[in-house]
Amino acid sequence: MPFFVCRLIPPRPSFAFDMTEAERELMGRHGAYLRHWAEEGSAVLFGPVADPKGPWGLGIFEVADEVRIQAITADDPVIRADAGFSYEILPMMQAVSGRRLHPAQSS
Repeated sequence: MPFFVCRLIPPRPSFAFDMTEAERELMGRHGAYLRHWAEEGSAVLFGPVADPKGPWGLGIFEVADEVRIQAITADDPVIRADAGFSYEILPMMQAVSGRRLHPAQSS
């Protein structure tokens, strides 16, 4: 199955630092939604990226095709809420995984 890089663009560059309580609650629903896809096996990893131009969300998905990833992202609570978020979705030309998700422990 193909892999897709999904970039969640927040409504403003400062969003991660100045979100309102309503936006914080919405982000909680967004996180729960993505955790569902991680448990199901389609979301390989996801989380915020500390970009100096402004944080944004990264998701790597392994799904059947572009139609499926479009459906998953369209159903994300932050998109359904019409709160100013958008996704950029890019297919990966190749994907290699070492499956290591934590830094190596020093001996």
